[in-house]
Amino acid sequence: MKTSAYYKTKKFTVNTMIHLLLLVVAASCLFPLLWMVSSSLKTQEEIFRNMSLLPAKLHFENYYHAWMEGGFGRYFLNSIFYTASVVIGIIIVSSLAAYGFSRLKFRGSNLLFYMFMAAMMIPIPGSFVPLYILLNKLHLRNTAFGYILAMINVGLSTSIFMLKTFFDKMPKELEDAARIDGCSKLGIWRHVALPLSGPVLAVVVVFNALNVWNEYVLALIIFDSKHLMPLQVALTTFQGEFITRYPLLMAGLTITAIPIIIIYLLMQKYIVKGVTAGAVVG
Repeated sequence: MKTSAYYKTKKFTVNTMIHLLLLVVAASCLFPLLWMVSSSLKTQEEIFRNMSLLPAKLHFENYYHAWMEGGFGRYFLNSIFYTASVVIGIIIVSSLAAYGFSRLKFRGSNLLFYMFMAAMMIPIPGSFVPLYILLNKLHLRNTAFGYILAMINVGLSTSIFMLKTFFDKMPKELEDAARIDGCSKLGIWRHVALPLSGPVLAVVVVFNALNVWNEYVLALIIFDSKHLMPLQVALTTFQGEFITRYPLLMAGLTITAIPIIIIYLLMQKYIVKGVTAGAVVG
């Protein structure tokens, strides 16, 4: 009895410490977000004088001024178009490539796959110069299509790796059954592989959507025309040489964060499944 009570007490203590640690980590992650939203509802003076998360008075007009002065409408639509196009492109290309690497063995397939994986170790800024030269020679620089192709290239390696890992563990009996029903290899990819890989695709969508939505430096390199720039360029409107209008900047940051938060909330259950998909399928 004493031994049983001891182990129960020990288990309760360990679980309590783990939960307290997780609460501290969650609080440390949420605090910057809460501070951003709080600052977006304050005046410039109050941000420096009032350290509390609760503003003395809510200034919702900051969002209106940020939207109008920053030209968020145009840039917002640009970012939605770029994000949707890049994510769709990555899903199609990476799922086809991953399924091919997993099921179609040909001479040099492993070498080609490892070349894709090696690209994951190259930092994104390290590819700016060759991307600039390539797009310039193809006359795709300063075009939306060129930017979309560049961003698809950035997200392919990680997406292929995640999907191939899933396809490797997918039961081949399902493909055999589809083949008996008359499905081609492309049909099996479309009707069997893609539906089963839904949780992993959700992770791919969130990961790449976040990457494209927050991207700014590559856009500066590719675009000359300001009207083609993504949403992040609107945030520079509130940063001057001598002063930064923090309430409007924080309001702009809140506006840019909302779509990604919504996407994550809609797909969070699929993300959890996607993280453990390999173990479940295997």
